[in-house]
Amino acid sequence: MNVSSRLATAGSALGAVGLMLLAGCGSGESGSAESSSGPGDITVFAAASLEETFTELARIYESENPGSRVALSFAGSSDLATQLDQGAPADVFASADTENMTKVVDADLVEGNPVDFAANTLTIVTEPGNPLGIASLADLNRDGTLVVTCAPQVPCGSATQKVETDSGIDLNPVSEESSVTDVLGKVTSGQADAGLVYVSDAVRAGDRVSAVAFPEAAEAVNTYPIAALSASKQPQMAQGFIDLVTGPEGRAVLMQAGFVAP
Repeated sequence: MNVSSRLATAGSALGAVGLMLLAGCGSGESGSAESSSGPGDITVFAAASLEETFTELARIYESENPGSRVALSFAGSSDLATQLDQGAPADVFASADTENMTKVVDADLVEGNPVDFAANTLTIVTEPGNPLGIASLADLNRDGTLVVTCAPQVPCGSATQKVETDSGIDLNPVSEESSVTDVLGKVTSGQADAGLVYVSDAVRAGDRVSAVAFPEAAEAVNTYPIAALSASKQPQMAQGFIDLVTGPEGRAVLMQAGFVAP
């Protein structure tokens, strides 16, 4: 069922937050962030699909804690886990799946226990108006349809693989991207006819895409955990940011963006 109208309505409510990311709100640039340097600074590594919501939550945190600064670094969860394992400095890690969080926990980089704070499912996105009339997962295999997905090592790619296995439908993407935002970008730029992204990404895109829900997505729900890192020089601030994300304000921002409770 095409759900673009509902997603576009939700997306417009988030438009003010929209692609300000990393350029303002006291946040760092995407990719690898440098270590926070001031006495009121923390660095948060977060999955690419959290870009909009965490930028908003960083703004809220800074407004509630004058003098503080939250530097944000967004990428695929597997890339972030690798960066942390290689010694990249950060205070908080939020992953789009439990697998990459487990890697960081097993590397002894986490303080305490991770907390699940959100969940997400896949949806199909197409050009606005869905000109090819895509109505199901199987329709992505029509001859001549240019489909993009996430690479298998990132959470959205792992979810895509699970959907393919459970449904018996093997997709033939023209490219596999390193983050879900890259998949979305290929569709919104017209380089692909359709892609598999999270519901929250479709919400964020608003009327730049049409979204097509498919029942098989229910078999591949991604759970998002967040944790403070043991190397943090600002453990109280790190925990404060986690408390914001997992508390009522954080839940409200996340639910509005299309995430669901874990």
